[in-house]
Amino acid sequence: MLKDPTGNRHGGPAERLGGRSPLVLILGAVRVYRENLAEALGEVAGIAVLGAAATLEEALANSDGSAPDVILVDVSTEYAVHIIPALVKACPTARLVALGAPEDDEGIVACAAAGVAGFVAREGTLCDVVATAKAVARGDPACPPRVTAALLRRIGASGRELNDRLNWTRLTSRERQILSLIDDGLSNKEIAGRLFIEVSTVKNHVHNILAKLGARRRSEAAAKARIRSEAGRAASVNRI
Repeated sequence: MLKDPTGNRHGGPAERLGGRSPLVLILGAVRVYRENLAEALGEVAGIAVLGAAATLEEALANSDGSAPDVILVDVSTEYAVHIIPALVKACPTARLVALGAPEDDEGIVACAAAGVAGFVAREGTLCDVVATAKAVARGDPACPPRVTAALLRRIGASGRELNDRLNWTRLTSRERQILSLIDDGLSNKEIAGRLFIEVSTVKNHVHNILAKLGARRRSEAAAKARIRSEAGRAASVNRI
């Protein structure tokens, strides 16, 4: 593990930098790319290049023990995305910046979840790299609009999934039973006959089901139940 030059592994960005320029480490598989980026950043005021390497192991081997404040990682390859957790573990005080942000939402979310604090788009300029490195060194997130949109979409989807789960837990066992029969295509009258209850009682249960699930129609409520059931089966298969 690289040591923090200030001896403070848990302080905030301002405490950690102490007014000095952030130390930047560049990781990239393509040598000409990382070396030219290092040379270009070396000419920029307010940035101190710690080194450039193909792998974390190479960076550690060539390091004088100083910990980077910012690690610029070329994530244009699938392999690079997988090493991010190892970078976070080896350099816990560093802020990671993904160079060449993934084009798909899943890749962007995977990077953010692994510990990336900033993104530079594939069409980003040297000025974008500098601005992002300085921003994350201060403790501020830095993302191009496309990345921000992808993260917000995921947050929105997660919120809806959580809301659906909470709504599902509010259903009583009888309501879940009736919902299952609705999904089987039974009418209220048929459900009443199957469960030996009054049709009016079934209607009351259906009304409560729609309200709790935020559905407008019986078919919509049944579809929600079906999606949840299929997701549950898929999760069970993945655990085997």
